[in-house]
Amino acid sequence: MALTDLSLEELGRYDSGVAAPADFAEFWAGTLEEARAAGAGQEAEYRPVSPVRLATVDVFDVRFPGWGGQPVAAWLLLPRGASGPLPTVVGFQGYSGGRGLYLERLLWAAAGYAQLVVDSRGQGHDTPDPDPGTGAQWVGGFMTRGIAGREDYYYRRLMTDCVRAVDAARAHPAVDPERVIVEGGSQGGGLALATAGLAGDAVAAALVDVPFLCHYRRGADIAGAGPYQELVTYLGSHQRVAPARVFDVLNYFDGQHFAPLASAPALFSVGLMDPVCPPSTVYAAYNRYAGEKDITVWEFGDHGGGRASQSLARLDWLAERGLGGAR
Repeated sequence: MALTDLSLEELGRYDSGVAAPADFAEFWAGTLEEARAAGAGQEAEYRPVSPVRLATVDVFDVRFPGWGGQPVAAWLLLPRGASGPLPTVVGFQGYSGGRGLYLERLLWAAAGYAQLVVDSRGQGHDTPDPDPGTGAQWVGGFMTRGIAGREDYYYRRLMTDCVRAVDAARAHPAVDPERVIVEGGSQGGGLALATAGLAGDAVAAALVDVPFLCHYRRGADIAGAGPYQELVTYLGSHQRVAPARVFDVLNYFDGQHFAPLASAPALFSVGLMDPVCPPSTVYAAYNRYAGEKDITVWEFGDHGGGRASQSLARLDWLAERGLGGAR
């Protein structure tokens, strides 16, 4: 993809002009209160993986209560022999992906962190989504699942799971509850941003790479690839559905409205040639972020952003803020 979005100077001052719904905070406070009540009395379960076939990492197969008290799968990875409580990374996954195999997730443990790798309901293999919602369902993915109303929309359930993952992580004895970091790329980046806004002081830092789920309308207007196009397909084939009604629902799940609620330091990243999450959608959220913030700009980066170079940037950025891993 060529550079077809705004210039870097324009991005730095970009604002979508889209206001949050008047009852945005009330809607989410009620949602989380309901989820915590549904999961009351349910403790997260941690089953050791054996044989783990790793010399330096211990792994636990986790189930914790998420939306509606429903069990959500995760991996907990702990650096073997490290003295706790540990700084902990709670990681969220890209679109259509789940927690995968623990062997794919060893960077943070190698760097001295505990890590909770959170499955995505309905997207991974280990966490079903038994509440499909009403109204429109899949158009090749999850973007329109339950889009008839905010109460049934898919991302209400998934974002709630992510906040409950932070609750679960902070209760584990190996975790330092004052040093919980949320992270992810693409969909995972959007989920990390939402969690930073919704979990408040429970989050010590956020790592938000090439975030999806930000400024849905512009994504639908200009994204050249990826899930925003599902909205285009849906609206193009459901001409009797008013676009304004759809975007009114999506407005309750937009990263640019979670950003002003966040207080934790955050490191964003953006690829200026990203066709999936166009840079202006990223900056729509970044420019509204209320906490300390930095952004790594990958001038020729596509949706992969800076790839492994961004991982190094993340580790350095955390260490500079006293959030380095155990040694």
